[in-house]
Amino acid sequence: MGARRTQAERDAMTVEIGYALISSTVLAGLTFAAASAPALLLFDLGRTARTAVLGLAGAAAVLAFAARVIHVLGRFPRRDGRRLGGPAPDRPDRSGSADSTP
Repeated sequence: MGARRTQAERDAMTVEIGYALISSTVLAGLTFAAASAPALLLFDLGRTARTAVLGLAGAAAVLAFAARVIHVLGRFPRRDGRRLGGPAPDRPDRSGSADSTP
């Protein structure tokens, strides 16, 4: 079993989750508005077309929400100090920058 997390680690994780959810909600709302407003305000659509536009806008908003949550929480460092998708501790960074060790 792993060691218990400190209060600071739990607080940091709570703040990060809250930030991910709030920023994702704002992004989803903006995505929905941007995808639906031009079609609904500028064009006189029938009932079927209006339903289709709202459905596609809703799907785009859900996708934007999920992508943002994954992006924000994926960048949060894990317990071992690495980020998700980052280089393994036994493998040096192969980015080619001057700061990386060969």
